[in-house]
Amino acid sequence: MVFSGLAEKLQETFRRLKGKGRLTEADVDEAMKEVKRALLGADVNFQVVKKFVQRVKERAIGQDILDSLTPGQQVIKIVRDELAALMGGTQSKINVSPKPPTLVMLVGLHGAGKTTSAAKLANTLRKTGRRPLLVAGDVYRPAAIKQLQVLGQQLDVPVFSMGDRQSPVDIARAAVEHAVGTGRDLVIIDTAGRLQIDQEMMDELAAIKAAVHPHEILLVVDAMTGQVAVNVAEAFNSRLGLDGVILTKLDGDARGGAALSMKAVTGCPVKFAGVGEKLDALEPFHPDRMADRILGMGDVLTLIEKAQASFDADQVAKLNQKIKNVEFTLDDFLEQLQEVRKLGPIQQIIGMIPGLGSMKKMKELGDIDDKELVYVEAIIKSMTPWERNRPHEINGSRRRRIARGSGTSVQQVNSVLKQFEQTKKMMRQFSEMGKSMKKGGRVPGNLFTGKGNPLF
Repeated sequence: MVFSGLAEKLQETFRRLKGKGRLTEADVDEAMKEVKRALLGADVNFQVVKKFVQRVKERAIGQDILDSLTPGQQVIKIVRDELAALMGGTQSKINVSPKPPTLVMLVGLHGAGKTTSAAKLANTLRKTGRRPLLVAGDVYRPAAIKQLQVLGQQLDVPVFSMGDRQSPVDIARAAVEHAVGTGRDLVIIDTAGRLQIDQEMMDELAAIKAAVHPHEILLVVDAMTGQVAVNVAEAFNSRLGLDGVILTKLDGDARGGAALSMKAVTGCPVKFAGVGEKLDALEPFHPDRMADRILGMGDVLTLIEKAQASFDADQVAKLNQKIKNVEFTLDDFLEQLQEVRKLGPIQQIIGMIPGLGSMKKMKELGDIDDKELVYVEAIIKSMTPWERNRPHEINGSRRRRIARGSGTSVQQVNSVLKQFEQTKKMMRQFSEMGKSMKKGGRVPGNLFTGKGNPLF
């Protein structure tokens, strides 16, 4: 999970802080020592940590905070706001040219994921109405051009290539002319990298910049390299003048040092984050939402955006009608699990739900992973249509047959049937809650607390 190590330490520190009725300067000092240790352990730049802790302490030791009725919560809010400010404050968007096409140039070291990120970026921006053109400008790495062409084919996005015998500068110039002639309003140029920064590479990138004047130069770096990524960004920024950063493999970075240090050290905002291997696994980077995730407050806005992009409105309407008529079957249960899987890795989704995002809650829910959903799917698909519509009538012999057919155990079959009944019960509660709220009545108790959450 993103920032899991840092998140666990910070959340534990603030749980202790919230437990105190009144705070003293000594309490705040002790908490800030823990925060400092947590940030340094997350590979955040030392100078960045020093300034961050100082800013928080100056705000937190004010008399209006210490004398308030909820001082612990107010200190947490200060940390949350400062974390968001540290990462840039608000989302930084792509600089769009008023006169198409908008030119985006991707730069970075070899192995950072530039070619894949180019395709992901094209896919992401295409959803906003853009008509992208991918440009194969890496003429040195074997199969780089072919890789981009394959990715473009998967996305149905055109790829401009002149082979590996032309100079990258000429390819970039020709690509812009081609985009204008074919009505493409977004050009994404994939450039060559090296194993390390060298003068030849920088000269070539500077020549491409001078030739086509890109509106956006984005550095692609591996989030898991921590402060190395920040140092690379400084070197590229000093020579090229970066407009932003794409952090790849952020989903695998338990520490988060690069994301937390990048803006403060280089002045370059993180604009996108790679959160998986699929071509739709590139997200706009929202500093405020990321700060909420780190502190276990969830990220409802991103979850809603993912759901809106994945769920079919007609399907949702039909499901609501079935819930209202108490007709929710195992087929509907399976359909909802498949929809949830479209949102991304289940642990990532849990981290976006307020209250369940904390490390303690996630441990209570168990080591949930996507493999479990695969087993659930196999079990339900091993049932007959009659069994899916009448799960309460599935007896012992049927359960043994279903277990054999799905390659699971009878205990796992029992667990799925139990999960289904719990989910069905929860759906009825939701339906009653909706009616109660329309009548201005009382809302039923919290459906998302405690062990054995039926959603998962």
